[in-house]
Amino acid sequence: MDRSPLLALHEARGVRLAERPEAPGHLAPLFFGDVPAEYRAARAGAALLDEGDRGRVTARGKDAVDFLHRLLANHVKSLSAGAGDANLLLTPKGKVQFDFELARHPEHFELSTPPGRARALREALERYHFSETLALEDTSASHAPLGLSGAGAGAILARLLGAEPPALAPHAWRALAWRGGELVLTALGPTAWRLDAGGERASVLWDALVAAGAAPCGLVVRDSLRVEAGRALSGVDVDENVYPQEAGLDDAFALDKGCYIGQEVVAKIDTYGGLNKRLLVLRIDHSDPLARGTRLLLEDEGERRELGLVTSWAYSFALDTGLALGYVKRRHQEAGTTFELEDARGGACGRATLVPPPG
Repeated sequence: MDRSPLLALHEARGVRLAERPEAPGHLAPLFFGDVPAEYRAARAGAALLDEGDRGRVTARGKDAVDFLHRLLANHVKSLSAGAGDANLLLTPKGKVQFDFELARHPEHFELSTPPGRARALREALERYHFSETLALEDTSASHAPLGLSGAGAGAILARLLGAEPPALAPHAWRALAWRGGELVLTALGPTAWRLDAGGERASVLWDALVAAGAAPCGLVVRDSLRVEAGRALSGVDVDENVYPQEAGLDDAFALDKGCYIGQEVVAKIDTYGGLNKRLLVLRIDHSDPLARGTRLLLEDEGERRELGLVTSWAYSFALDTGLALGYVKRRHQEAGTTFELEDARGGACGRATLVPPPG
């Protein structure tokens, strides 16, 4: 749905809302009060995020599996019911057009999209729909997930469910009985899950997770955690100007799958290299925000050159300074390399140093 079903609840409780940087027009909590305490709680336990405005496209029909397998960059046919993966629809030139999470059901597929992207994804898929027995539907109105991640997330899920959560591979899902209804649990990683009880019960699920010990987190802490971890954000760090390898989306495409849109380009990059840029983490020498598009400049071969662009900025509570994600050109990607920062008007705005890869 375009609007999270939890917004009215957040507003009634005095939570400050802000527009999502990745989805103009979509509001989400900015923070829930004491931001440093929110960050510490998320680090020590588990962060709870309102993702109720994510979109969803459902594909049904006897030809759905062949249709999706022919187009998408990651596996489709080899997935069994209850399995899923991160996936992409690329342009013919191999660049990222849409990113989403694919879930296989016994009779259909669900594609969970970033906020505001479901309609455009359905329309893009329809352009390849000719004679196949297939129906593509925007089912965002019944998709209202919450995100839960962190070292303590498993324990919180156990308290919520009254039993240990099922062991699931990344992007696998299970429909569980919960409080007289259905709760869909999707594993996004070893300590990250998405939970969906539907729009009508989203507030009940939210409060139950908080009571179980989850720390409500807004966009400030979300971005601090993801930039520290070097995770790209769709619509901010990922768009049609980048190849999946440049954005670190290696788990969202397959090299052993066979043909799909953009596959030849992706395979050539893997075989021959040739990436001109890569998304990396940079430590800023101050804590003032940086605008997307801030330039990274360096003296190179006796000439001052633009060698990268900032796409995301966040304040790192762990480092007590600003951090950024930026695309840095090859030959200049070594940790410790320091760039001058320049804003869109040509003004100097500090220095940024590449840090070692997270983890």
